[in-house]
Amino acid sequence: MPQIHAARRARAQEMVRALGAGAVLVTARPNVRYLTGLASSNAALLLPADGEGLLATDSRYALAARRDAPDLELLIERFIEGKLAAEAARRGVTVLAFEAQEMTVERHAAMTRDAGVTTVPFGRKIEELRMVKDAEELELLATACRLSSQALADVLPRIRPGLSERTLASLLDYRMTELGADAPAFDTIVASGPNGAIPHHAPTDRPLRRGDLVTMDFGALYQGYHADMTRTVAVGEPAGWQRDVYELVAEAQRTGIEAVEPGAEAGAVDAAAREVIEAAGHAEHFQHGLGHGVGLEIHEAPMLGYGRTGKLADRVPVTVEPGVYLPGKGGVRIEDVLVVTAGGGARILTSTTRELLVL
Repeated sequence: MPQIHAARRARAQEMVRALGAGAVLVTARPNVRYLTGLASSNAALLLPADGEGLLATDSRYALAARRDAPDLELLIERFIEGKLAAEAARRGVTVLAFEAQEMTVERHAAMTRDAGVTTVPFGRKIEELRMVKDAEELELLATACRLSSQALADVLPRIRPGLSERTLASLLDYRMTELGADAPAFDTIVASGPNGAIPHHAPTDRPLRRGDLVTMDFGALYQGYHADMTRTVAVGEPAGWQRDVYELVAEAQRTGIEAVEPGAEAGAVDAAAREVIEAAGHAEHFQHGLGHGVGLEIHEAPMLGYGRTGKLADRVPVTVEPGVYLPGKGGVRIEDVLVVTAGGGARILTSTTRELLVL
C-alpha cells in the first residue's frame, strides 16, 4: 500500500509544479486518505513540489498513522493546519497551494496568520486524480457493491404489508454490516407508496401496504469505498400505471447504461436517458442528474447531469439512476454502479435483477 500512495503523491506533485507552487496543503479528508492511507477526522498532508511529504494528525491517530503511512514523516499536533503552513515557510516555501473548496475563511485566516506564505487555490486537482480508480480501488468498490446486493437479496423475503419504512431501512443496514460492511455508505432511503415521489425521502413509521411501490436506495461502505444502488419493488400485484412507469424508468436506465463508454460526454450520457423519459411526457417528473462518481465519497466526480461537461475514461465508476416521481402517487428509481471499461461499454458491479419484483 505505501507504494500505491507514493505513486499517487508523485502524480499530485506534478500538479503542484505545474501550478508554480512550492507545496500544497491537502486538508480534505478523502484526499488525505487517498494520498496517505490514513483515515482520520483530523489530518492534513503538506506535499512539496519535490521531496517527501509531511503528514500531521493528533495523538488519537498517531498509531494508525504510523501503521498506515509508514513512509511519511509524521507530525503529532492538535491544531495541524497552522503548524503545517508554518513548517512550509520554514522549509522555504513562499507559495502554498490549498484546497479552497474545503477550507473555510475562518480556518484560512488562522492558518496564514503567522505563516508568512502566499496562498493560492489548488482547485479540485486531487479529486480529478481520484476519478480514475486503480485495480485495488475497483476491487474494494466491487466488494462494497457485492455486499449491498447480497443484503438486498437476504432482506427481500421479509418485505411484506405492515413492515414500516424505518424497519426495512434498519434491516438493510444491519444485514450489510453483518455481511462485512464497515457501515452503511449513507442514510438508507426507503420510500413507500406516495412517499416514493420524494427522491430523498427519510424513512418513517409508515407501514408498507399492498399495492405500494417501494423504493430502496442504499449501499455498503467497505474499507472507505461507497456502494450506491436503488431498487423499486411492488408489494402485491402492481397497477397498470405502476408497471408502465417502471418499464419507462428501466428503459431509460438501459439507454443510459448503453451510453456509458470511454470518451462519452457526461452531459450526453444524461441526455440519452433523459430523452426517453421526456418522450413519454414525464420531463417534469425527472429533475435530478442521471448519476455521479463513487469511491472514497458517495458523490464524487464525475457528475452525470444536464449541462455537465467532461468525458468519461477507462476505470471510472459512475452510477446510472433515472427516476420518475409522481406527486401523490409514488415513484420509481433504478440505480446501479458501473465501471467504464477500455474495450467499450461498462461493467455493472451491482448484481440484483432490474426486473420488477412483485413481493
